[in-house]
Amino acid sequence: MNVAHFFRRNGIARADRPAVALGRKTLWTWRELCTRAARLAGSLRGRFGLAPGDRVAIFAGNLPQYVELLVGSWWAGLAAVPINARLHPSELAWIVENAGASLLFVDPALEAAAAAVSAPELRASVTIGTPSYEALFAADPVPLAEVPADTLAWLFYTSGTTGRPKGAMITHRNLRAMTHAYFLDVDERRPDGCILHAAPMSHGSGLYILPQAAIGALQVVPESGGFDEAEIFELAAHFGEATLFVAPTMLKRLVRHARTQGLEPRGFATIVYGGAPMYLADLDAAHAVFGFHLAQIYGQGESPMTITALDRRAHADTTHPRWRERLTSAGIPQSVCEVAVHDEADRPLPPGEIGEIVVRGESVVPGYWRNPQATAETLRGGWLHTGDVGCFDADGFLYLKDRSKDLVISGGANIYPREVEDVLLQHPAVREAAVIGLPDPEWGETVVACVVAEPGIDAPTLDRFCLDRMARYKRPRRYVFLESLPKNSYGKILKRELKAQLLGPRENS
Repeated sequence: MNVAHFFRRNGIARADRPAVALGRKTLWTWRELCTRAARLAGSLRGRFGLAPGDRVAIFAGNLPQYVELLVGSWWAGLAAVPINARLHPSELAWIVENAGASLLFVDPALEAAAAAVSAPELRASVTIGTPSYEALFAADPVPLAEVPADTLAWLFYTSGTTGRPKGAMITHRNLRAMTHAYFLDVDERRPDGCILHAAPMSHGSGLYILPQAAIGALQVVPESGGFDEAEIFELAAHFGEATLFVAPTMLKRLVRHARTQGLEPRGFATIVYGGAPMYLADLDAAHAVFGFHLAQIYGQGESPMTITALDRRAHADTTHPRWRERLTSAGIPQSVCEVAVHDEADRPLPPGEIGEIVVRGESVVPGYWRNPQATAETLRGGWLHTGDVGCFDADGFLYLKDRSKDLVISGGANIYPREVEDVLLQHPAVREAAVIGLPDPEWGETVVACVVAEPGIDAPTLDRFCLDRMARYKRPRRYVFLESLPKNSYGKILKRELKAQLLGPRENS
């Protein structure tokens, strides 16, 4: 079943109810949204000649048009390729070419970044909101495309430790599983609620368009197009029964805003957090402000939003003797997948033993786009090997002990050191580089570059060099200059030792 059916169903059952809003203003009812999606699908097929399975890239911040672009692509039987709006133009260009995207939709605020993008299979680039964009909705509507369950729906580019991002091939089956699991394992929702898209719609918040659409909830895009604490509180109070997906750093900012402004939060139904560690003290503060309206999910692009969950009931189960300990867990496996912990030989480990977290089930993608080697390695033995380390307790709650070996999670964004190291090593004065993450009270972790360089090089020079070649959020926030990097007998850099020694090095920042 095509996941656009969720929207078509609302176009019938909730035709005149609001579907998409920009701030307080409703833009389209469900009938209007479905009509626009069907007409857009007609243009994608007719004007651009796209065929089932072709890819449509979206390079945009949070815009209400994000919803119709996703639905219109699926309506036509195409695959969407949402791209992080914070990426460097060179990173954008690589993804567009690797995906073999036939069409690129661009946020007007990002036109400069996308101006130089060209790829062999790219037929056109359209700026969202322009007359040429609106003309696409003048086409005759087409029927909803019938697609097999394992048809590609969302090509999700997730960075990897090998440098280049990998395209996780999320199918219609995967998205349906994620949608069903949301209501079984994460949250109980009513159709009269809304979702506030405060986090990027190219990632988690965009994926959560689907479960909210499945029950006919209103999709609200803040007018700021981003995360503004005052705006989130105002919209939640205005609409009521509001849910949102946030990174822990965003939740901490909401708590801080409520306290400093003396606000009594109104209208929040559920705040789902994930993507980075959430410390117990921060959870205590969030519960004090919002009450027990929190839920946690642990997932990856390869099993979108769907590995484990700690739902509202678990957060509120204060009478349980291990309540506070469970709050530090990632919850229990979601209903549509199996989760296990394996040792280095891929043998299952008993509760209490630490190993790699592996997943299999309806939510797990069939592989990576045009990358059979990574597919075979990551999905060996029929399990998704997450690269994350953890263990189960005797009751079946999963505890994350460490993220992927090198992964840095800053403000909820995944930053893989190899990507940053590759850029640093392009500088002729840099002989060696090792990038690590160090704890940060605001962002969870901060990116630190440890560098062995020629005399005379300084942090501002390297910072400028990085900014010219990568997304701003990935660049190091601190540069530590060393005479040498600690290594083992095989020449491998010992990042754990580097972290332990970091209080003592000579640094220039």
